[in-house]
Amino acid sequence: MYLYNVTVNVEDDVHDQWIDWMKSKHVPDVMATGCFVANRMLKVLSEIENNGTTYSLQYYFGKMEDYQRYQDKFAKGLQAEHTERFKDKYVAFRTLLEIIE
Repeated sequence: MYLYNVTVNVEDDVHDQWIDWMKSKHVPDVMATGCFVANRMLKVLSEIENNGTTYSLQYYFGKMEDYQRYQDKFAKGLQAEHTERFKDKYVAFRTLLEIIE
């Protein structure tokens, strides 16, 4: 099993709007691609003092082909929609992990 993690720091002035949009639009759209089998959204509690709040969005998948399909067909458009809506109000980085049982 694998995990695609997106860590996002969101500025305070758009925080509530961002949370609502992520829950009602973005995460459901990512899941609707069929590339992931489960997801979680977590708030980062141990971070260096900075502006905003940091979240970890975790998407689980079974085969690297699923992740590659997401990257090839869906990621660019979904990321562009996020950028258009919250431009200059967030910082994000992505991590690909393998779950070791």
